[in-house]
Amino acid sequence: MLADGVQALIDGEWADAEDGAVFEVTDPADGSVVAEVADCGPGRTGAAVDAAERALPGWRAMPAHRRADILRGAAALLAERAAEIGALMTREQGKPSLEAVGEVESAGEHLLWAAEETRRVYGETVPAATADSRIWVLPEPVGVVAAITPWNFPASMITRKLGPALAAGCTVLLKPSELTPLCAAAVGRALMDAGLPAGVFNLVPTSRPELFAAAVMADSRVRKVSFTGSTVVGRRLIEQSAQDVKRLAIELGGHAPVLVFPDADIPAAAAAVARSKFLNCGQACTSPNRIFVHRRVAEEFIRQLAGQAAQLTAAPGSDPGSTLGPLINERARAKVERHVEDALARGARVVTGGRRPEGDRFSGGAFYEPTVLADVDEEMLICHEETFGPVAPVLVFGDEEQRPAGAGHKASTDHDNEAVVARANATPYGLVAYVWTRDLGRTMRVSEALRFGMVTVNGAPLAPPQAPFGGVKGSGYGREGGHLGVEGFLDHKYLSVGVGR
Repeated sequence: MLADGVQALIDGEWADAEDGAVFEVTDPADGSVVAEVADCGPGRTGAAVDAAERALPGWRAMPAHRRADILRGAAALLAERAAEIGALMTREQGKPSLEAVGEVESAGEHLLWAAEETRRVYGETVPAATADSRIWVLPEPVGVVAAITPWNFPASMITRKLGPALAAGCTVLLKPSELTPLCAAAVGRALMDAGLPAGVFNLVPTSRPELFAAAVMADSRVRKVSFTGSTVVGRRLIEQSAQDVKRLAIELGGHAPVLVFPDADIPAAAAAVARSKFLNCGQACTSPNRIFVHRRVAEEFIRQLAGQAAQLTAAPGSDPGSTLGPLINERARAKVERHVEDALARGARVVTGGRRPEGDRFSGGAFYEPTVLADVDEEMLICHEETFGPVAPVLVFGDEEQRPAGAGHKASTDHDNEAVVARANATPYGLVAYVWTRDLGRTMRVSEALRFGMVTVNGAPLAPPQAPFGGVKGSGYGREGGHLGVEGFLDHKYLSVGVGR
């Protein structure tokens, strides 16, 4: 249905771009054209803001349980259509079918959680200073929200933003990535079919994201922008937000470290690192990018990790046996190859992978083999830039680190901990870090010392809907998920009332 073409959704109506312009979406597995999409300009963006502004009073006034019903209905439709939407995702983004369907189901879970949070937007009564006055704190929606989402998780990243915004009573205009607008249209269709009033959600596809950003940042009616994407664009949005003090939530790049200590369950650690590293072909901001392994267990860990990588099957995502789809485009593959070539030139070695897969089935797509690199150090480019691809670089720590002369075992262990934490923290980013250890004391000391917005220990789940997802430092600010996700779309009005005597 949607694969034949995608239009804008403005005030409840599907529409072409104002000048009829279109752009093409291509399949990263073979380069074929998947769909033509309305290439909207500032006119459609302005119309979307108009629609969201008109819809805001009615939506914010709607009883919470009714808003919750609509979100639950949309979640049910996403679950019902998971196979259909998953097939769209595989075609426009490339991920294997099983991953794609799982993401659509996850997208529905974000709406379900937001539906429940709709009922929990509570105010406060504050003790007043005098007997003849009362103080209340009233939560109110911030207003019209612009959401800008990336291509790597084209359904769940939308509902992670959209669900809390709608739960808070905001109205939204969305610009999906120009690489993956089909899933965004499918989410919009589910919301409309679930009874969302016209104008509450508006979709503005465009191949010119800078025009959309300029329009919403210059429009004072847009009171918040929620953005996930590159650090370069995030900094530009921060600068532009100063004009009318617009609120921002920005989730930018990551450069996630993994710390594997000698007491870790090595087979479990290797399997979990492989899952998170090669998920979505390594194209995730949470993907492990610097894997620090203690010298005593490094050889075994590398062997186990390479074994996990070798079990993956690189193939078009639509193939039933595919467990590793293509990268999103040729530019992404070129970056991966540049990182690997630089590492090898500086002394790293390929344990497995390290090249493009061979064969006719790969000739038209941006495929790269799952790769494990050993003998990696911080001088290599891969330790300074986010690779965003299926390459797992392993660095060694411990035992041979410099430490105080004559230090005993405990002092040596403490120094190893401090040294690897310092190496892990040596990045401008701060999204997520992974820790593997069976020592509870070390778990707490290391987790508290890591300067990242999220830390997961021993493979614990990272991003369920009920948890606050987000980073610190150059990875941005604001949280998505849990009650803090809804909180980010609320203003709090202090109401002081004199009641007389």
